[in-house]
Amino acid sequence: MADRSTRLRSIVGTVGEKLEKSRDVGTVGDLLDFLPRRYLDPDVVSDLSALHEGDFTMVIATVKSAVMRSMRQRKGRMLTVTLTDGKHDMTTTFFKPYGHEGRLTPGRRGMFAGKVGRYRGTFQLTHPSYHLIGQDGDELDVYDGGLVPVYLDVKNVTSLMVTEAVKVAFHHLDDLPDPVPPQVRSRRGLAGELEAYRLAHLPRDRHDVARAMRRMRYAEAFVVQTALAVRRAAHQQQPATPRRAVPGGLLEEFDARLPFELTKGQREVGDALAVDLASSHPMHRLLQGEVGSGKTVVALRAMLTVIDSGGQAALLAPTEVLAQQHHRSITAMLADLAEGGMLGGSEIGTRVALLTGSQPAGIRKKNLLEAASGEAGIVIGTHALIQDHVQFADLGLVVVDEQHRFGVEQRDALRGKAAQPPHVLVMTATPIPRTVAMTVFGDMETSTLAELPQGRSPISTHLVPGSNERWVQRTWERVAEEVRAGHQAYVVCPRIGDPPGDAVVTKESSDEEDLAAEGGDDGAAGPAMTGVYEQFERLRETPALAGLRLAVLHGRMPADEKDATMRAFAAGEIDVMVATTVIEVGVDVPGATVMVIVDADRFGVSQLHQLRGRVGRGSAPGICLLMSDVEEGPALERLTAVEATTDGFELSRVDLEQRREGDVLGAHQSGGRRQLRFLQLLRDETLIVEAQEDARALVSQDPALAEHPVLRDRIVEVLDEEQVTYLERG
Repeated sequence: MADRSTRLRSIVGTVGEKLEKSRDVGTVGDLLDFLPRRYLDPDVVSDLSALHEGDFTMVIATVKSAVMRSMRQRKGRMLTVTLTDGKHDMTTTFFKPYGHEGRLTPGRRGMFAGKVGRYRGTFQLTHPSYHLIGQDGDELDVYDGGLVPVYLDVKNVTSLMVTEAVKVAFHHLDDLPDPVPPQVRSRRGLAGELEAYRLAHLPRDRHDVARAMRRMRYAEAFVVQTALAVRRAAHQQQPATPRRAVPGGLLEEFDARLPFELTKGQREVGDALAVDLASSHPMHRLLQGEVGSGKTVVALRAMLTVIDSGGQAALLAPTEVLAQQHHRSITAMLADLAEGGMLGGSEIGTRVALLTGSQPAGIRKKNLLEAASGEAGIVIGTHALIQDHVQFADLGLVVVDEQHRFGVEQRDALRGKAAQPPHVLVMTATPIPRTVAMTVFGDMETSTLAELPQGRSPISTHLVPGSNERWVQRTWERVAEEVRAGHQAYVVCPRIGDPPGDAVVTKESSDEEDLAAEGGDDGAAGPAMTGVYEQFERLRETPALAGLRLAVLHGRMPADEKDATMRAFAAGEIDVMVATTVIEVGVDVPGATVMVIVDADRFGVSQLHQLRGRVGRGSAPGICLLMSDVEEGPALERLTAVEATTDGFELSRVDLEQRREGDVLGAHQSGGRRQLRFLQLLRDETLIVEAQEDARALVSQDPALAEHPVLRDRIVEVLDEEQVTYLERG
């Protein structure tokens, strides 16, 4: 008998060799996974109008006419056959007609396969392979009267030959070890693995195909959810120091001083965090929230809880701009509570230290000492936090902001600075559809902040056709109007571009992630993207902006220059900031009310939503103007969606639908390559929920999967090291 690892050529001979050479289908398991692309019903003719020139196709059609005639350029005759679906015709030509003229007669129906061409305005197949149906023996009896599976094109191998090879493989298979336990299959009404493959390759009808695909989608979800459940169980077995707020402590004093009321969502998430922090096992929670929903306040309250219990908190930010912004805002919110041990500081206060790669040596040394001694209860920094010489007295909480910007090694390096596993809170302002969160962050608890704090102004978004000079002129006039009203503006460009001769451009190690996110490649397809320096010079010459104070900001500027520029903008000393996406997250300037995004079609949906969240953060309403030359296609659909709603969760679904899932288990996010073969995260939400329930129930009884070796092996087989690492990225 055979199994999944049996070499295909050993049981099907030459066809197996051709499949391996053309499609890397070398084993019985590979053949089982070489699923049909679609199915034909031999009783139903195909729609010939739906063909596409250049495609390899297979159709069911009827012979309308067959004409033999002499060839003009050489000796011999050729056979031209017209095929029809009853409404539309196509031709097929045989330059060696012997054996065909007696078979391809008017009225005969058959399955025809070949590459679609076009001749004199009519589709044609040149010398296709075919099999006739009905009358003197049905050449398709290999399908036993069921549907006809159509496979990817294989050189010198027809779909019928693939089906014959599949039938041979099934004959040699007794059974397949199934990663989905029998009790789960029974509860969910699922076919076994071998039966599902039979239904997919040799279906009697569409119902068989649906049963097969439901089983395969479920199995894929179940394997991923089990891997996540195992990690979740492992987290829960680790010891951690419980962290609780104390009466009269920092958290209580901070809450008493808050000049605003926490939203219901902030209170609920805060309560959940308090329960997690008080546990003897490490918290492992994802906090996602709309732009401006108040995640920083929630995280700060968790940090103060840890400080009250004698520990420290570290906040890891992806860029120096964001780290400095966090340091300024947290220090301002704490006031004298951030001046522990200093003249005028609170008696119960602590310190907030900042560590970045570009700090002067003296300041850096002081902050390192405060972190190591425990004098600094909160330590904020970039990748500089994870360097070996950075030490903590008692690291109790790790907060990772914009977690998708960090690798697993970086997060684990910071966690490793604690005496025992610290509590972990990861935050993202990029809304994540529920099924994506379940599939990628299923080993974590998830909290969501959906409502905005009171007083937050609405943001209106409008498309600006870049080719319409009058609209473009009006855009800059609108910017000037906002500035004259006492407000400020951002102008965002997709690339940095070439600086003037005397400009200084560096590459700070701490900003590597920022650089990677700052728009497209200069060599990307389509028109050249507008650079910051190019746009800056253009705006200086724009009459509507005459007299306004303009400045440039991007990730490659020296750190001290970036910080000085941001401070000047926050202080109202700059009217218009021309920047890259370095301002995408965390930058909080209440005076900024208008943003113009140049070449907006070069940004993704989530990125556009993040960017516009930088305006309207004060009492005045925000305006976001999306400038683009695109007039049709997916890019216009993206922009229209962003214009239509400020609901980040709705936009995240739009983004996922347009990109497809991409490789949600790895780094391939273009949608061109999918690690998930069967699941569609939006369509299959109910099924993913079921798989998660079943996986968690199973792992709660068998955390090491000792009683489920097939499932354990399948996890290792399906999730390679890259995917397992990606699943740990939280």
